[in-house]
Amino acid sequence: MFDLSGRTALVTGAGRNIGAGIARGLASQGARVAVNDYFHERARSVAAEIGRAGDVAFPAAFDVTDLDGVLDAVGEIGEVDILVCNAGLAGPAAMKAEQFRDIDPADWRPAVDVNLYGVMNCCHAVLDGMCERGWGRIITISSAAGTSGVGIGVAPYSAGKGGGLAFTRSLALEVARFGVTANTLALGLFDRENREVTERFARAVPVGRTGRPADVAAACVWLASEEAAWVTAQTIGVNGGSLTS
Repeated sequence: MFDLSGRTALVTGAGRNIGAGIARGLASQGARVAVNDYFHERARSVAAEIGRAGDVAFPAAFDVTDLDGVLDAVGEIGEVDILVCNAGLAGPAAMKAEQFRDIDPADWRPAVDVNLYGVMNCCHAVLDGMCERGWGRIITISSAAGTSGVGIGVAPYSAGKGGGLAFTRSLALEVARFGVTANTLALGLFDRENREVTERFARAVPVGRTGRPADVAAACVWLASEEAAWVTAQTIGVNGGSLTS
């Protein structure tokens, strides 16, 4: 069950954290994984780690906001059967917790470019091949910011994540008859490097702990599998029971 042997997966933003966990999870089930990151060294490091575990992966460093760069990279990768759009950016406003009315308009674009146009660019690059082959899996990683908002400073981020979610659902309806599914995972509160922050987050999660990369990887493996062929146009919360994502 959930055997991905013979499939090629592209995971964006996979040079660390959740993206790296997704890449490891897909590779462990037999997929050949293209590990994307904006920074080549991060992509190379994760691909090498997967290789040491006996699975197959290779780095694919490119900027998801650069359509020409995405098209060139996918051309080098070859047939992509599974696309996980994980690359994300909160943007400078989130770091400063600014209200939208105080955010410099120049700071709106980075979050929208990565979280919305990055998804659209990558889907555009792989869709023709998926539809022609009659099989494909697209998984977009979103969050509570894209479904209900999560606080001050993330309005542009929410716009990008919400746009990526809506785009994925609409796309799913277009390509369903070609054997291609498209779903979104809306993530809740996840581990942070700061232990105190992680413990505070955990108290707000019904299951009593924050999320881990392996939790998202397991959901991606299922959605990427043959067994999930009848699941499409869905937004699935991976959140430990939280009702805000």
